[in-house]
Amino acid sequence: MDFMEKTLSSQATDWREGRRFRAWELKQQGWSQREIARALGVTEGAVSQWMKRRREGGVEGLRKRTSPGAPPCLSEEQREQLKGLVAQGAPVHGFRGEVWTCERVAEVIRKEFGISYHPAHVSRLVRAVGLSLQKPMRRADQRDEEAIRHWKAERWPELKKGL
Repeated sequence: MDFMEKTLSSQATDWREGRRFRAWELKQQGWSQREIARALGVTEGAVSQWMKRRREGGVEGLRKRTSPGAPPCLSEEQREQLKGLVAQGAPVHGFRGEVWTCERVAEVIRKEFGISYHPAHVSRLVRAVGLSLQKPMRRADQRDEEAIRHWKAERWPELKKGL
C-alpha cells in the first residue's frame, strides 16, 4: 500500500467506507477473503465485491457512492420546517384530534410546499426527520365507556364461567 492509499484510508467519510479501506489493507497484508469477512463482520461476497471495486476503480472505487434514485423532493430547510409544522399540532392544520397520520402529513406537505407525496412514502420521510406517527384508534362515536367498564367487570366474568 502506498502513502496515498494510507492517507485516503485514514480520511474515510463514514464507517462503511472505512471498513472497505480496512478490508483492502488486510488483503494487502495477505489475509484471505474469508478471514477478512470474519474480522469485519460481513459476508465473503461483500469482501469480494469490494476487492473487485478496488481493482476496477482504484482507491476511488472504495469511496462512498451517492445513492441511486431521484433526489429528495423536500430540501433540508423544508424538512426542518415540516418538523415545526407538525409540532404546532394537527388541529392548527384543520384536523380533528391531535393524531398525526401519513395521510395528514402528506396533506400538510402538499398545502405548505406544493409537493405531493403518496401517504405510503410519508412514513419514511417522517422517520428521517426524527418524528413518529400514530395510528388512530377507530372507535364508534356513540361508545359508552361506563357500559363497557360494567360489562368487563360484571358480565364477562359470568360468561367466562360458563365456558
